[in-house]
Amino acid sequence: MLWESRLIYVKMKNNWSNLVKLSIFWSQPDILEQELKDYRILIRLLLVVGGMTWCIESCNFDVDVDLLFHENLTIGQKISLTEKIVAMLPIMNCPHRLEPHQIQGLDCIHIFPVIRWLVKRSMETRKETAGFVRSYALYQYEKAHPSIQNQVSDSSEKNDIIETNIQAVNRAYGPRRRYKKLDSATTDEITRIKSTILEYGIVQLPTTSSAEPERDYSTSHSTEDTSEAVAGATVVKPVENKTHQVQNDEERLSASTVGNIVSLQAQEIVQVSERYANLSIDSEDITNESRIHVALGKQKVSLKNRERKLKENRDALMKSTEEATEKLKQIQESEKAIEEELKQMAKMETDENREVIKKLEELLAVHAGLKDQSHKFREQCKADANYFQKMVENIENSEPYEEQNRTAEYDALKESINEKRLLLAKKNRAIATLTRQLDDIPGRSELTQYQLRFMELYNQVAAKHKETKQYYTLYNTLDDTKLYLSKELSLLNSIQDNYKEAMASASGKEQFLKQFEAIIEGVKRNKEKVAKKCEEEKDRRYNYSKQLASLVEIQRKYVAAVKQLTIECRKNEALLAQLRAT
Repeated sequence: MLWESRLIYVKMKNNWSNLVKLSIFWSQPDILEQELKDYRILIRLLLVVGGMTWCIESCNFDVDVDLLFHENLTIGQKISLTEKIVAMLPIMNCPHRLEPHQIQGLDCIHIFPVIRWLVKRSMETRKETAGFVRSYALYQYEKAHPSIQNQVSDSSEKNDIIETNIQAVNRAYGPRRRYKKLDSATTDEITRIKSTILEYGIVQLPTTSSAEPERDYSTSHSTEDTSEAVAGATVVKPVENKTHQVQNDEERLSASTVGNIVSLQAQEIVQVSERYANLSIDSEDITNESRIHVALGKQKVSLKNRERKLKENRDALMKSTEEATEKLKQIQESEKAIEEELKQMAKMETDENREVIKKLEELLAVHAGLKDQSHKFREQCKADANYFQKMVENIENSEPYEEQNRTAEYDALKESINEKRLLLAKKNRAIATLTRQLDDIPGRSELTQYQLRFMELYNQVAAKHKETKQYYTLYNTLDDTKLYLSKELSLLNSIQDNYKEAMASASGKEQFLKQFEAIIEGVKRNKEKVAKKCEEEKDRRYNYSKQLASLVEIQRKYVAAVKQLTIECRKNEALLAQLRAT
């Protein structure tokens, strides 16, 4: 069945590289049989997308895909479908990276590790959920077909549960002592019964008309003074309130109980009511006085504001009166000066200069008349100018000047057309600039192609760089090996040359051994240096691997953020389109 499933007809678009990738993908039948033997992916008509979706769903992750199969999908729909699958891989913490165009282009080199990881993850999920599913199935079966032992155990468990519930109810709702009475010399049985019932919080007392002596209760655990109860009721305090709070209905006294308590302490109630009346009268007097003080304070503030405004008005009036008096003084002084000048002129008048004075008076009268005439002439000139202006306008609007008006209108229209042309040229240049800018922005398909080409180029460059780096490393290793071998060869040659001479005498032999030990120590030191360098390189490799893992995690987050940004941009475009449509 597995070998028959290899005959999958895929549209390869005559791409030889895809055929090579597909052959690599199917070149491991043992692994595929082990990992895919229990899955419907072995059916040859089932696509890679369906298998990946099924694996993701089996791992308890939801994929937003259409349940029904559509045969003829557009490129955009196919890409969006693969994008939804790719978006789930980072959420599932998939260690392998996959792009939508790789699934669409059947890039089996990158698809194969993802599918292998998904299959392993689904197997692990099945193992994890197998126990839960088995226990749930047994539970459902036992519900429909219970055994005798289970029935007996269930009945005993139910009895135990009922017994524990009854005990809990008795503990919760049993009688509890909530108040404690002080020691008193009262020996009346009815009073002791009532006080005991009140200690347990039972307020429905039997009604009696007989008057009883006063009862004083207080806490036995506190040294503070207790507050007076309403209408002179007995003073009590809770002593045991650990598990449940007293309900409001239990705290309220019935009418009969209140009457009973009132009958017991009528005299004290009268005293308390008189004291309350006196205090209320005093408080009313105090409140009336405080209200009067507040009203007087407000009236005082308003009067102060009014006084301030009146002072400001008075100052303004004083300034205006001072200015008026100063002006009056100046006018009086000028009037006095004019009168003195007239008196001097009258004194200066004689028979000789009387004619001259008359001429001056005539000239002054003529001057005044000329001023009046000039004023009238100016008014007449203004009226004539307005009249002539109207005449000019009427002449311009008349028929003999229509041609001139047409030429003027033509010139004005020509100037406006030139201005419009200049404005249109500016708009065209701006439109061309914006068009070029829009053309510079690539579309989604172009970005996908660019991304694919850049990834291919990056893979080629990375492979070439890795190969070159390996060559350099190999060369350095061989060079170091050659250096050490040459040193070893020279050392062996020197030992061989000096061995016979050194063995000829005891001193030469001893010196030869010392030199040999020194050589051994040097070799050990070199070995330690090389080992230390090797450890440093291992540490560097470990640090680089950690950096690589962190960078891969950052890259995964970046891809997820870009995906989210793309989704939000699409939503924004859709909202803008709806807004423009409305």
